[in-house]
Amino acid sequence: MNEAVVTFPQLNQAAPAFNAKTTHGIKTLEDYKGKWLVLFSHPADFTPVCTTEFIGFATRAEQFAALNCELLGLSIDSVHSHIAWARSIEQNFGVKITFPIIADLSMAVAKAYGMIQPGASDTAAVRATFIIDPNGILRAMVYYPMSNGRSIDEFLRVLRALQTSDEHKVATPENWQPGDDVIVPPPATSADADIRKDQGYNYVDWYYSTKTL
Repeated sequence: MNEAVVTFPQLNQAAPAFNAKTTHGIKTLEDYKGKWLVLFSHPADFTPVCTTEFIGFATRAEQFAALNCELLGLSIDSVHSHIAWARSIEQNFGVKITFPIIADLSMAVAKAYGMIQPGASDTAAVRATFIIDPNGILRAMVYYPMSNGRSIDEFLRVLRALQTSDEHKVATPENWQPGDDVIVPPPATSADADIRKDQGYNYVDWYYSTKTL
């Protein structure tokens, strides 16, 4: 018996294109050109863990928008289910879902992004999150099990870190936050390593130096 083949998108490659029905009408990847996009899937509407995540994304939507980033949800539910669930969240929790949600009944988008994983479910998307840059390039992706909710603040942190790395050509250390020192790219030659100590950085060793932006 042949096992199901699961495909996964690749970092620093073009994100899979899509043309999908959503709660805000048809959306395509091209619609988000020039902006960052956080595309995230959830297993099902009207479930408690997913509800907490949607509340988390919705209450931070303005923070994402301030970073030129749009939000786009997805599950293998109908548009009517999405609308009813969003209305339920607003009625029960006082939080309005302002971003679109893809109704991926055909599982076309979910399969393209590796959201369907047979080890978890053949008919529901796992908790997958993708950060796509303004050029449509996939820059980060994280998969969570169905039983555990995501940290929305971590996606804000990663987005800020990616934007900082792009702007300043630097790397960021563990749990980097805006205002923290950044990591200078290590020297590429022995000659550059010899002079790294005298280049004005916060020097620890030839391969590890930081600076303040």
